[in-house]
Amino acid sequence: MSRALFRLCMSVLASPSETLVDPQSRAFYVRSMELMRDGGLPFLVGGAYAFARYTGIERHTKDFDVFIRREDFPKAKQIFDEAGYECELSFSHWLGKALKGDDFIDLIFSAGNGVAAVDELWFDFAVDSVVFDLDVKLIPAEEMIWSKGLIMERERFDGADVAHIILATGDRMDWRRLIDRYDRHWRGLYAHLVLFGFYYPSKRSQVPAWVMQELGERISGETGTPDANDKICYGTIVSRQQYLTDVNQWGYKDARLEPLGNMTAEEIAHWTAGIEIDGTK
Repeated sequence: MSRALFRLCMSVLASPSETLVDPQSRAFYVRSMELMRDGGLPFLVGGAYAFARYTGIERHTKDFDVFIRREDFPKAKQIFDEAGYECELSFSHWLGKALKGDDFIDLIFSAGNGVAAVDELWFDFAVDSVVFDLDVKLIPAEEMIWSKGLIMERERFDGADVAHIILATGDRMDWRRLIDRYDRHWRGLYAHLVLFGFYYPSKRSQVPAWVMQELGERISGETGTPDANDKICYGTIVSRQQYLTDVNQWGYKDARLEPLGNMTAEEIAHWTAGIEIDGTK
């Protein structure tokens, strides 16, 4: 398909997520993407816009999520500062923001739990699309599941998003890469896949049989072995709030903390303090 035809098809499929955005915000998002593109900053579009492309489910949201590599944040800050934006590193382990007036974009380079860091594979498997009439690349469906699947807060559980992505793309998903992405957190993925078969009994084949068999064999193998020696709580990976008692009072090690996880004690403290801040992602 030619680029011109591709753009025409994508413009016809423009989502309500795009058309419902007010003109000022739309112009801001377009200008922000143009600045990154012209400044040579690699970025991927995620959030509601990628989710709509994969699932057909539309959401009107004020957020505009852009994914970049952590090492590229200084370059992003320079680009936006020179353009008259205010660019801040909200949380050093995963999130920055570029703001101008009442509009902003999120510059995401990991997840709040320190897992799902943006690396080259995000870009290698990115999907071509058009957002606000601009050629862009979307975050891959596999990486979207990786980041969303380990968010299980009381006020936010992305399990339905994971299920809808699998429903829409499971038959062409790179399941080996997804399993490898989850790595030692594979039980989190398995939980979603078990629930998927519960949600959609007529669509269980969207998850290949070998995936369920491999992860089921892992469960079976662990069931026949003694409990782990280390007193570790992986609950902090899925919720920054609900397992604080475990690590602060009951003597469990925090699975987010280096070297087991990817976060420093200072980053964890800052992220925990953000619970009380209205509007924190």
